[in-house]
Amino acid sequence: MSSALDGSPYQGYLYGYPHKTAYRALEVPVPLGQVWRDEPRDALFLYVHVPFCAMRCGFCNLFTAAGPVEAVVARYLDALEREAKALRAEVGRLRFVRAAVGGGTPTFLSEGQLSRVLDLMQLEPGVPLSVELSPETTTPEKVALLARRGATRLSIGVQSFVPAELAQLKRPQELPDVERALDAMRAHTRCLNLDLIYGIEGQTEATFVSSIRAALRWAPDELYLYPLYVRPLTLLGRGGRSWDDERLALYRAGRAYLLANGYAQVSMRMFRKNGAATAPAPAYRCQEDGMVGLGCGARSYTRSLHYSNEFAVASREVRGIIEAYSARDADSFRFASYGYRLGDEDRLRRRVILSLLSDDGLTLDVADARELPQLAELEDRGLAARAGERLVLTPAGLERSDAIGPWLQSEAVTAAMKGWQLR
Repeated sequence: MSSALDGSPYQGYLYGYPHKTAYRALEVPVPLGQVWRDEPRDALFLYVHVPFCAMRCGFCNLFTAAGPVEAVVARYLDALEREAKALRAEVGRLRFVRAAVGGGTPTFLSEGQLSRVLDLMQLEPGVPLSVELSPETTTPEKVALLARRGATRLSIGVQSFVPAELAQLKRPQELPDVERALDAMRAHTRCLNLDLIYGIEGQTEATFVSSIRAALRWAPDELYLYPLYVRPLTLLGRGGRSWDDERLALYRAGRAYLLANGYAQVSMRMFRKNGAATAPAPAYRCQEDGMVGLGCGARSYTRSLHYSNEFAVASREVRGIIEAYSARDADSFRFASYGYRLGDEDRLRRRVILSLLSDDGLTLDVADARELPQLAELEDRGLAARAGERLVLTPAGLERSDAIGPWLQSEAVTAAMKGWQLR
């Protein structure tokens, strides 16, 4: 038996595969027309990244810069528009059936700037659109604007309703601001998502459940429970704290409460309200469907190449990448120059990992069992079970998703991630 599954259940969150830290500069930049020439382009996902926040939370390792001056934001939006135009000129027609604006915090932008971002996306009417918000930058006017412009899902990171826990996260957030934001969002969207964090120092099962109970006052259609990861180069990362048993106990308490109060589990992190309306489009599956990303921090996915801008965590490096991006001319946006090429093994593992880590599970075929004998080990350990032709994680497997995902990575991806220069 592999010892990897016997270690910490919190080894790494895989929401995409390969992980962004496996990306490197491509030997030769590839024209986007060539990248997308043989790819399906009629059912894509469009993601736009806004790398700005009013503040940077202590746990944050997202690609974002806190409190930029207006000139920095203006230059970034100019470059974003150049990139969008260059993409369409190089690739031609792209049809998007889902879209999202994330960050960072898109609502850091003014109403006029938000409209500009939505304009450059050029979405067809009715395309489901998700937008990330934060309590301190959300106003009723911005929420109403997003609703008018077609946003169908609004997501907000509250993290906790307990002031002492927010202080531990280095997140200066006022509960009246949270409540005003949630009131506006609930009134203007058919799909409200709310994020909470568990594993905060001093948090107990009782306080965590109290935050979930508070969140349910707004009847969120989706609720994500995120384990706290204290990563290097973040404000909290200097403490070196490890607390696997504590996080696992909190997760189990939160999961039990939600299952008992009208929610179904979709993945380790995601819970959906029973009977919640779903968006009128097929669920996006990045292991199978293409994605186009615009802006720093955004990634684009084809079947054989994932590409993006460079990635960093430390504030100085993030600001440098944003500055370099904002200075690029239109011609430079015609090429993919940084990313990861997927061979047959990684395409197989992408499908297996990202299917297995959701409630849909993995539809098995002969190649899966032959190429990945690890799948049998998951069954032997009681971490996965057969459901007809599918292999699905058991409750014990779901809670170890952050160990199973990294365990199923290819050796090449694991080596590249370990070789990524922390900055």
